[in-house]
Amino acid sequence: MKIIITRVISCILLSLLPFIYSCDTGINIFSLQDDAQLGQELNAQIQSDPAEYPIFRGDPAIKSYIVSQIFNQILQSPQVKYTDVFNYQMEIIDDDSTLNAFALPGGYVYVYSGLLKYLNSSAALAGVLGHEIAHAELRHATQRMTAYYGVSILLNIILGENPSQLEEIAANLFVGLGFLANSRADEDQADDYSIKYLEDTRFYPGGVMFFFEQMRDDGLVSSNADEIATFLSTHPDPIDRINKTQERLQQAGIQIKSYTDTGDDILHEEYQQNVLSRFH
Repeated sequence: MKIIITRVISCILLSLLPFIYSCDTGINIFSLQDDAQLGQELNAQIQSDPAEYPIFRGDPAIKSYIVSQIFNQILQSPQVKYTDVFNYQMEIIDDDSTLNAFALPGGYVYVYSGLLKYLNSSAALAGVLGHEIAHAELRHATQRMTAYYGVSILLNIILGENPSQLEEIAANLFVGLGFLANSRADEDQADDYSIKYLEDTRFYPGGVMFFFEQMRDDGLVSSNADEIATFLSTHPDPIDRINKTQERLQQAGIQIKSYTDTGDDILHEEYQQNVLSRFH
């Protein structure tokens, strides 16, 4: 795996040589095509590692519904800009103990079965998927790579002054998918864009906060953001994110709703029929 990723990064960096000289450390030096290529390689590695990432092989109607009736509908929002460059795909990881989802560069989105079983509405899942699509669209992974390693290190690799650094980057990319640990600013921005995407769909725009509301009411998080009982560090400050989402909805003139509310834009029954009832 490391050899494959190393070659991919090497090709990307070589293609960026003219651009790097004019960049500063606040710029994502990777192109859209680079995101797509890197995501394709990482996706292939996940698909080839069933021990760590077992792909769900249960009722195919679950994935079919999610892709056709939620995921693809979000991608039709005019706010999603890179559908002609990124190879957007969604896959389910068969792990009921994990309440999470993540996005690779280039539009590959993974959702754990544990999260699907925990959510209670299509709007809630749409909020999560909109959030992950935003991570890909905003290119958070390659932005962090640029910021973490810095243009000077990447330039040294291209010039052959520190070739061992390339192997380190390749190794760090995949081990534990650590590069997907988004910053608080990344998470906040992805929440914001999830609202924007869902405004163009049939789903309640604030669905991104429903997961956190449900966890809060189940006692899985404290009202103190520093006392999170059960949640991954890739999604910090659930209570704060609820509050910020509500503020954004109010500013947009959108009614504040809860994950317990009903309606044609929440879709509890549709989710029950097409997702929850199909798990065995």
